[in-house]
Amino acid sequence: MFKPFTPAVALAPFAGALLALLASRAAADDIATVRSAVAKALPDVVIDSVSASPISGLYEVMVGSQIVYVTGDGRYFVDGRIVDLKTREDLTEPRLAMVRKATVNAVSEKDMVIFAPAKYDHTITVFTDIDCPYCAKMHSQIGQYEAEGIRVRYLFYPRAGAHSSSYDEAVSVWCSDDRNQALTDAKAGKKIPAKTCDNPVDEHMAVARKVGINGTPAIMLESGDMIPGYVEPKRLAQMIAKANGK
Repeated sequence: MFKPFTPAVALAPFAGALLALLASRAAADDIATVRSAVAKALPDVVIDSVSASPISGLYEVMVGSQIVYVTGDGRYFVDGRIVDLKTREDLTEPRLAMVRKATVNAVSEKDMVIFAPAKYDHTITVFTDIDCPYCAKMHSQIGQYEAEGIRVRYLFYPRAGAHSSSYDEAVSVWCSDDRNQALTDAKAGKKIPAKTCDNPVDEHMAVARKVGINGTPAIMLESGDMIPGYVEPKRLAQMIAKANGK
């Protein structure tokens, strides 16, 4: 049966594509506006990315490992998290976790001190300070973490800063012939020989600052989720399982 030509129907796909193109251009214009507004208001801030947020008209601005939100007209700045009240889901945290994970994993494992069992299911990254009591407590149970199938990667974060006694100890550990044993001895309060050499301690500290570490121990899971403070081995294994949806 002959069907009459209907312009509206024939043009529908093109109209949809045109609307999509216009929306894309509008979003691009908003992103440019947001970037310009933030750069003008905060000239010392380095903007890593600007992208659409889950809320229409609100844009995500990534600065290091921090996220803020700015309206599309570049006028209003929102410092906080987006939470879906219906599902009670924090929509900002997964984005932050993704950035933390990428930042930490950019550090080569040859520049970490790693304790690993013969077989392991999970890897955690721990920012540690040799003079931190809870860091020492955590390390005293390293065998128990390994028994739970957890591999531990250590990055140094001497909270007292560069060239403090904690910093110098971290350098001495790194420059030791057996770094793992030197770290174990230092955390047990034993005196280790003072040494210097090329080391990644400054890099570790820069990474810690970038991902927002302000205390030790700070435990990053494989997902990029961050757990502040000491967690005993079995409980940590449960938290890892929960983070992995098991």
